[in-house]
Amino acid sequence: MDSILALLADPAAWVALATLIVMEVVLGIDNLVFISILTNKLPAAHRARARRVDIGLALVLRLVLLAAIAWIVSLTAPLFTLFGHGFSCKDLILIAGGLFLVWKATKEIHHNVDPDPEGDMFGPSVVQLGFAAAITQILLLDLVFSIDSIITAVGMTPHVPIMVVAVIVAVSVMLLAAGPLSRFIEANPTIVMLALGFLLLIGTTLIAEGFGAHVPKGYIYAAMAFSGLVEGLNMMARRARARKRAAARQG
Repeated sequence: MDSILALLADPAAWVALATLIVMEVVLGIDNLVFISILTNKLPAAHRARARRVDIGLALVLRLVLLAAIAWIVSLTAPLFTLFGHGFSCKDLILIAGGLFLVWKATKEIHHNVDPDPEGDMFGPSVVQLGFAAAITQILLLDLVFSIDSIITAVGMTPHVPIMVVAVIVAVSVMLLAAGPLSRFIEANPTIVMLALGFLLLIGTTLIAEGFGAHVPKGYIYAAMAFSGLVEGLNMMARRARARKRAAARQG
């Protein structure tokens, strides 16, 4: 109790908390994009429940990992060396998660652009997933993003209470944003392709980091923000042309 009161009275602790919340929210965007795309493949009646279940499980997973913080830190210890690079458990998890993201995004892009996907190498042309299948796929990526999130938190502050509060706030923001983001993606087909491109970028970044090539997150999010801005301008232009055509027909 005394240590918690000391933290509450420490301005540096509040700065660390604010910074970590921002970092956790930013890291959660990747997870949220994947959740939005995958839950939109479910029947409409199940989407909201799937998002709540997935984000709730993501919170539980992060808190469990925080409880096992000593083990999480040890994940960065090299297990073996290959081509002059020492691979740790964290590296292997990042590579596996990145490969899964690249495969999933490529599969979804293929089904979006191929008018007749029957019999292709990516499987049957089923547009809707089962509830359990969607939850399982999202949980696999939750594990990757959760480990990355917790290791980031450990690197920013030694205080577990600060980490816990930051994780709870970040996941709460994800829960509030999941519904509007999913509806926005569903209502704008071009945004789906942009989001899938983001998943390819994120997956490639995870693979690169697993092989020891650190990619500054600022570059990744700057590229995503610029792409989003360009697509936003395209959407505004399309709506302006649609209004002009509607006015011309009425005139």
